[in-house]
Amino acid sequence: MLTFTYTARDTASNKQVKSTVQADSERAAAKLLIAQGLVPLTVVEQSQGGNIFDRLTNRITSKDRVIFTRQLATLINAGLPLAQSLHTVVDQTQNKRLKSVIQDIITSVEGGKSLADSFAKHPEVFNNVFIALLSAGEASGTLDKALERIAEQQEKDAEMLSKVRGAMVYPAIVLTAIVGVIIFMMTTVMPQIESLYKDLKAQLPFITQVMVAISDFTTHFWWLVILMIVAIIYFTKRYVATDAGRRMVDNIKLHLPLFGKMFSKLYMARFTRTGETLMSTGVPMLEMLRIASKSVNNVIISQSIDRAAEKVKGGKALSVALKNDENILSLVPQMISIGEQSGGIDKMLGKAATFYENELDNTIRSISTAIEPILMMVLAVVAGVLVAAILLPVYGLVGSGAVH
Repeated sequence: MLTFTYTARDTASNKQVKSTVQADSERAAAKLLIAQGLVPLTVVEQSQGGNIFDRLTNRITSKDRVIFTRQLATLINAGLPLAQSLHTVVDQTQNKRLKSVIQDIITSVEGGKSLADSFAKHPEVFNNVFIALLSAGEASGTLDKALERIAEQQEKDAEMLSKVRGAMVYPAIVLTAIVGVIIFMMTTVMPQIESLYKDLKAQLPFITQVMVAISDFTTHFWWLVILMIVAIIYFTKRYVATDAGRRMVDNIKLHLPLFGKMFSKLYMARFTRTGETLMSTGVPMLEMLRIASKSVNNVIISQSIDRAAEKVKGGKALSVALKNDENILSLVPQMISIGEQSGGIDKMLGKAATFYENELDNTIRSISTAIEPILMMVLAVVAGVLVAAILLPVYGLVGSGAVH
């Protein structure tokens, strides 16, 4: 299916409408619009319209989705009809891309489709958890509460990701500084040392010879170095996009020194929070496991959840199905077991989620404390090697009497 941006006139209100529609061809898109009571004025394939800058600047962030969801929940809770609520929200939306998506949802809803089906047309914006909660809210007549839960879920997800990214910032800055220092020394200082020794016809120390050789190669074949870096990045991205590559990266995340525990707690928090949100709105357990498996965003954890789902389908309790799985932290099946006995699995999942969210905070603080001396040691080693490569030749010249 292709996505088309269109401008059309609504025959009922005689107003001009701008939005998007999905169809197999431009003619099929025009037929869909006519069937919805619209007279198409322009229909343009989305890939042909808008440049790269527009797509980057109009990216829909989690904050945009949270604001939109909360506004829609408030309006529906106040008693406004669904279509009117959507029209009101679209007028208040600043993001052009999100505005276009909402307008398409309005067209779909007014054409007789359910809200969940209308949102499901845009999987790049609204994930499986969002659609499942909407569908459950529509079925139970508690759409406003479902939307509020969606907003809370999105806020917690965004908060956790922000903390994890924050833990990566300091190491990234220090490593960038180290690479910058190495490049500066190799391209400016080392050539001068080599030139000085050539003038004096002296023999460079081994460590300096190695550095000078690297410096010469980098200076004379900089284009080849850049080409190699670009090729490595390109082929790494291609490999990571494959199933085997994704599995390898996700497995590395779970076993990284220092960061492995942090990622494990992040995935457990995400799994249990998603499970709590879905089950509290009446989503069946097997459906919850299917959606939660995709929402964790880690192939290894997803496979563990899928295996548990198969066992649940075969008649086992969820706590038993998850127990003894090396990728599932032990507290999760323990809390679920208590929930199964008390009849409140969703509440126990919520408590497990809160526990792991708090544990994630503590782990990130521990990493921040532990990583600083490690990075300082790395920086000291790099600086030591560079200083040795520069000062050893100088001391050698002074000791041999070549410099007076």
